[in-house]
Amino acid sequence: MFQIETLLKENSYPGRGIVLGKSKDGASAVIGYFIMGRSVNSRNRIFVTEPDGIRTEAFDPAKLSDPSLIIYHPVRRYGKETVVTNGDQTDTIVDYLKEGKTFEEALRTRTFEPDGPNWTPRISGIVKENGDYTMSILKSCEGDENTALRFFFEYSDVKPGTGHFIHTYQKDGDPIPSFYGEPEMVSLDYNCINCFTSALWDNLNEDNKVSLYTCFIDLKTGEWTEKIVNKNQ
Repeated sequence: MFQIETLLKENSYPGRGIVLGKSKDGASAVIGYFIMGRSVNSRNRIFVTEPDGIRTEAFDPAKLSDPSLIIYHPVRRYGKETVVTNGDQTDTIVDYLKEGKTFEEALRTRTFEPDGPNWTPRISGIVKENGDYTMSILKSCEGDENTALRFFFEYSDVKPGTGHFIHTYQKDGDPIPSFYGEPEMVSLDYNCINCFTSALWDNLNEDNKVSLYTCFIDLKTGEWTEKIVNKNQ
């Protein structure tokens, strides 16, 4: 098991990342989602709230050059489930859930992002009412744009204070190497959303971090507690 603070501090560019798990006392499902950027276009973003979650928005509309892969709805709630992703596959998943289909069925219709030579993976997660969750990554095979790999990881009865972390890039580079292996098991030694938020934000690379969303969901009442941190605000 890793310390989430250490993983973030030692990696200057994990890209976009999802953390799912349970609080230390086991009372809450825990969600974290962050975005980073190296280009002006990627850094020119903020998170804003929506009735069913959050979306990305250009901080300075005049600097927005290409919205296709940076403006999307990262977090959406549908019924008693919560979807979090790094792209517009959030909407694909919710559309499939509305049709009575599954998270996995939705993602089998999608692939990695069309941004060669990086071919950025699409990472996704879904949190159930009881706190169980599934994570996924859709990625190219060693940079081959013609071959898509789809991985799904299901977690049930996760121990309190435990979570999993998946991110788009293994580390910085040119091209940027995709994440590989299973989601990293991390310690979530928090009962306080402010402490969890600080642990993530304070350890993300200062130059590259852009925005962070965190959420605690009370597993008895279903009540949400959310926070957003934007570097540009």
